[in-house]
Amino acid sequence: MKSLKIGLVDLDTSHPGSFVPLIRGLGHEVTGVFDSGTVYPPGYAETFARDHQIDHACESLEELADRVDAVFIHSCNWDLHVRHAQPFVEAGKAVFIDKPLAGNVGDLQQMIGWAKQGAVVTGGSALRYCNEVKEWKERKIPAEEWVYGFVGCAVDEFNYGVHAYSMLQGLLGPGLESVRYLGENVQRQIELTWKDGRQGIVNIGKTAGYLPFYATLVTQKQVDHINVDNSRLYQALLESVLPYLAGEAPPPLSFEELAETEMAAIAAILSAQQGGKPIRLDEIPSDFIGYDGMAFSKYYKSLIFPENK
Repeated sequence: MKSLKIGLVDLDTSHPGSFVPLIRGLGHEVTGVFDSGTVYPPGYAETFARDHQIDHACESLEELADRVDAVFIHSCNWDLHVRHAQPFVEAGKAVFIDKPLAGNVGDLQQMIGWAKQGAVVTGGSALRYCNEVKEWKERKIPAEEWVYGFVGCAVDEFNYGVHAYSMLQGLLGPGLESVRYLGENVQRQIELTWKDGRQGIVNIGKTAGYLPFYATLVTQKQVDHINVDNSRLYQALLESVLPYLAGEAPPPLSFEELAETEMAAIAAILSAQQGGKPIRLDEIPSDFIGYDGMAFSKYYKSLIFPENK
């Protein structure tokens, strides 16, 4: 694979710092960073760049776009993802958008449109590509043997909850058709149905303690339980997406398939509002806003800087 010059946009979460050594270990350079100040104060980009031996802390997205072949957008305010990706898409640079891709249908449709127009754009949760999911899929269990799946995680319903949706889609493949809110018992239970009739549940939301990413999978011949090894997540993700970003492989999933998980999470809200009515992904109103990225980023900042609450 050719060596890419990679940029990082927004340094809000632990992901940028965790990605840097892995990107380098896979033979690529991190050549610049930009931070919009959603979480950290002015000057943080310079500090991050110095601490991670990155040459340039850029003052604008356009300056960073001039320095890179590809960019990773890590904004914890997912409502910024389209705005921050656009200069790179327009410059013909490859784009990875961290999870959640977006919290509203309009932004997801914009990203799908970019991909259909030929932009190199991907993103999402590492749980779709994790080693445990890959190993289970390699067994090539026929769809007709499927009985049910139960996948879950803790922390919150979307920023973390999207991992559960993504893991279930990773296990069953794309083709989500509808979503039904089942109810809440500590966590929320959401049933997902595929176009071929297969079904599974995601269990999401805050718990008293941290839970691992997990899945229990029932087929006609056996029951499997998976606990994901978090220490290997980012390596597996980067190994899956970097060949595509380098122009040397097709996308791991089309963006339309990739966005099914965020669409499912948005549909779950609509289903809950309508008393558990099943909601088809293609029936979600284009102006429906499921999750507010600005509100989440303020909450996230309060966790980092509790004295500023």
